[in-house]
Amino acid sequence: MSPTSHFPKPTFVPVNGVVLEVFEAGQQNRNPIVLCHGWPEHAFSWRHQISALVAAGYHVIIPNQRGYGNSSQPAEVTDYDIRHLSGDLAALLDHYGYQDAIFVGHDWGAMVVWGLALLCPERVSKVINLSLPYQERGERPWTEFLEEMLGSDYYLVHFNRKPGVADAILDENTFRFLRNLYRKGVPLKEPEPGMAMINLARAQTPLGEPLLSDSELEVFVAAFEKTGFTGSINWYRNLDRNWHLLADVDPVIQQPTLMIYGDRDVIPKSERLAEFVPNVDVISLDCGHWIQQEKAEEINLAILNWLARQGST
Repeated sequence: MSPTSHFPKPTFVPVNGVVLEVFEAGQQNRNPIVLCHGWPEHAFSWRHQISALVAAGYHVIIPNQRGYGNSSQPAEVTDYDIRHLSGDLAALLDHYGYQDAIFVGHDWGAMVVWGLALLCPERVSKVINLSLPYQERGERPWTEFLEEMLGSDYYLVHFNRKPGVADAILDENTFRFLRNLYRKGVPLKEPEPGMAMINLARAQTPLGEPLLSDSELEVFVAAFEKTGFTGSINWYRNLDRNWHLLADVDPVIQQPTLMIYGDRDVIPKSERLAEFVPNVDVISLDCGHWIQQEKAEEINLAILNWLARQGST
């Protein structure tokens, strides 16, 4: 049986100057919850959460965000900044007739949800983010700071300083890269400083137990073989632009928030999270970076229990 046989069929929604491929389930006009994927992922990464959320009474909305899947891929790098990405989500609510929704993000999807809560707080009722904690803006643009701390070959810096290089390597090695990347409980530690993503694309032998079945992996591989990686990497190429765009925004997020970490994720936990997200609850699971896929049942239970305590049903 195809891994997508129980996954919702897509609809195509025009929003904010682009068209998003959107997967939805559950009864409309009831408790909207929007699930936002990270990099290099796809709406399919939330497949294990759909039935549990629908059974609990939520209208589940899962977009392939711009640059992913069959959604639009604008040519301009600046079309992937935080105002565009968060604007897509706000416009998606308008499409369905919702004033606000619960937003759930993983990895880069978490970054977009944090940004939406800052830029359009009235559209976000609650925040649930996985892997990536709130990123303090700091005194210097993020790429400049990361380059000083981790060097010019650190992949987030490399994407910005050497445009097109990583894109081509990942495009040429899509299957190997994604096969090597999607592993259970293995930190994304690079064998050579800074070159994690390129090394993963070139490595012959992956580390750790596979996260996905062959047929599940093929969903991701087929999507990126069709689109390439440039659109999704362009999100990274707006890190410093985003830093400037958020300069005059109140940095404190007031919404009730659940932050979920993987104890074996290379992304560090935030020691100052509560300073910027005062209404946060934090839990950790014994897993790596791909939390909602590796620990699906635990994540579903954690999310539903937390929402019940918040009075959401």
